[in-house]
Amino acid sequence: MEFNEDPGPIDNSVLYDQDNHVSSAVWDGQERGVLRCHEHTSMLDQWKLTSTQIKLVERAGFGYLRLLPAMSLDNALIAALVERWRRETNTFHLTVGELTITLEDVALLLGLSIDGEPVIGPISAPSSVCEKLLGGVPDDLNGGMVKLTWLKEFFSECPEDAPMEEIERCTRAYLLYLVGSTIFSTTTGNKVPVMYLSLFDNFDKAGKFAWGAGALAFLYRALGNASLKSQSTISGCLTLVQCWSYSRLNVGQPKFNQEPDNNCFPVVLKWKGKSGSRTKCNVVSYRKAFDSLNSCDVQWLPYKDMDFTAVPDDIKSSLVLRASRTMLLCFDKAERHLPDRCLRQFGMHQTIPNGVERWERKSRIVDHGVDLMGKMDLALKEWSERWLHIVEGGGDIADEVEYMQWYPKITRKYIGRVTSSLESEYQRTVTAMREILNIADLLSSEGLDSYNKDLLDEVKNIVHKSLTEQLEEIPKEKMRKKGSRKRKQKDNLGMEYEPEQ
Repeated sequence: MEFNEDPGPIDNSVLYDQDNHVSSAVWDGQERGVLRCHEHTSMLDQWKLTSTQIKLVERAGFGYLRLLPAMSLDNALIAALVERWRRETNTFHLTVGELTITLEDVALLLGLSIDGEPVIGPISAPSSVCEKLLGGVPDDLNGGMVKLTWLKEFFSECPEDAPMEEIERCTRAYLLYLVGSTIFSTTTGNKVPVMYLSLFDNFDKAGKFAWGAGALAFLYRALGNASLKSQSTISGCLTLVQCWSYSRLNVGQPKFNQEPDNNCFPVVLKWKGKSGSRTKCNVVSYRKAFDSLNSCDVQWLPYKDMDFTAVPDDIKSSLVLRASRTMLLCFDKAERHLPDRCLRQFGMHQTIPNGVERWERKSRIVDHGVDLMGKMDLALKEWSERWLHIVEGGGDIADEVEYMQWYPKITRKYIGRVTSSLESEYQRTVTAMREILNIADLLSSEGLDSYNKDLLDEVKNIVHKSLTEQLEEIPKEKMRKKGSRKRKQKDNLGMEYEPEQ
């Protein structure tokens, strides 16, 4: 039997772009499969930084981001999350309500500053910027982008005794490589826009930018683009997306031989352990998990018991911005940060949020000589007033009940159709029994008395017997179905050719 309930939204005042969203295609049976995930952290550890370079990197605001581990991305998990991302609200629409990656998540997971100057600057001719700040220009500087491989080839090993000018050039190249392979990774695969390089002219000034806010603006835009049914790739800091999901959702988390350190900073390092194993799931499996997510599967306050002594004072003092309703900027990208839609992530009761203000995401051509600051004046004004628009909780249990009555009407409840059959029920039962049997086999009988040893053996025997019966039952069920179809065909034929009396 196929589950055909209208997946929503019933009221499209919030999700007004549903027709272009990937969930519309999935519901119509048009699977796009796993997204191609563009992030390039695997080669970062091949850069050899001197002690002087490390100090410059720290002054520029990237002392923690450089520690970002080269994680194995779960493309299927990311693809399933993207199916629930909505660019109208910059949130994930899950069965339990809206959640999002906030400024707090960026600050604590990546150790990036979320307060300061917006990540935007003058757009100069790429060749002149490279010549001035790197001392050289690549041969194939097309579209204002430089290849990551070129940066690594010429700047990844700086001699300890190099003159200061060369050290600074190598460090700028590293910083451009770092942001181009992590927070500002592009779908081109192996290139980074030169425009970011201009922000590394002065290392102390670079340290005054709100890099975390810029990274989130870039990621919001990347998630929004990837959520369209016409897209098959995604960029931005996908390590952040994956670790955010690990921290908050009981779906697809790796299993570790040793529990991760809950007090490390930045928090992404918590998931660095390579002793972890992850059950390989496909997009459909993850989709089903998200379609049936319960509130108990959500860690609403993952940082509640965190040891904040390791968190820098400037980051701690700016965490109140996690609830700022503001505009985030990254050069030509401006994206709304809407914490009023996700109050439970701040320990508040969720009220019905403000209506969605529609805005057009303009694709600005970032060319040299363009006065980008003038074109972004409204967004820049919103960012400058970020401290004036901190969302405060005031809701109670009654408000949350009202929210949960309102939310199912405006959201997309399901992504995929659910087909229920006796055979699939058998398969789920068999999988569960196998897992129980595996756990029982892993249990050591050492130290158990004879009574408990017998109990453990009895559990194994019962599960093994039930598993055998289930596996024998599936072919029988198939035969019954097949026989039923043949009888039906025969009956139909008999009726069709039955002679008149």
